Amino acid sequence: MDEVVNSEFAQVAWRTDLEGNGPRLRLEDLRTGRVRYLDALELETIIWLPEGRLDTTLDPSFHRWRETNEATP
Repeated sequence: MDEVVNSEFAQVAWRTDLEGNGPRLRLEDLRTGRVRYLDALELETIIWLPEGRLDTTLDPSFHRWRETNEATP
């Protein structure tokens, strides 16, 4: 069963996926249906990032609403 985390900006479903080589976190953007899998190393990396390091990634205008033909810096 999926769990859902939401705010006024996003709605994401998550669950533990056991179909790969090992357990991983399955995340789904409920607005778009886009799915991403994160393994333990990727999750630990997020935890150890210095404060503020995710700022650019968390800015939805950085990737989400750009034109598909626009170059990413």
